[in-house]
Amino acid sequence: MDLRPLPPSPSPGLVNLLVEIPAGSRNKYEFSPEAGLMVLDRVFHAAIRYPFDYGFVPNTKAEDGSPLDAMAIMSEPTFAGCLIRARPIGLLELEEDGCPDPKLLCVPDADPRQSAIRSIRQIASSQLEEVSEFFRTYRSFEGRVISIGGWRDVDAVPSLLNACIRAGR
Repeated sequence: MDLRPLPPSPSPGLVNLLVEIPAGSRNKYEFSPEAGLMVLDRVFHAAIRYPFDYGFVPNTKAEDGSPLDAMAIMSEPTFAGCLIRARPIGLLELEEDGCPDPKLLCVPDADPRQSAIRSIRQIASSQLEEVSEFFRTYRSFEGRVISIGGWRDVDAVPSLLNACIRAGR
């Protein structure tokens, strides 16, 4: 699977999100550009499961050197390798071992039940805390130092996304 022709943002207000790990999974998959497919990286401790479909925005580069991470709130999990046209509604500020590692939070453009969701303020605080706790917990099992800066609303997305698109060129 060659991701180079895929635009990070197919139209204003949307991103292409390539799912690596479906919601509810303990398996951590990663896209291997060399192989052109998903690879099983590791299996998590029994108590840890991804709260949302998780992946990245192709052809971007975040400060940590990898593509910009993104999550999609789905009614049903998709699958590793699924491409979602998604609308970012906010982001989680996170630092891992002192390096910024933000995560976009998105809703799928193809789900009419989520068409009215435009802001992170429309998501239950308990759901957002579950995501924050997931990252704190799974990274601590790996011995990494994590700092959660908190959630930022949709207005914080464009500058981060544009910087990651420029860096990914």
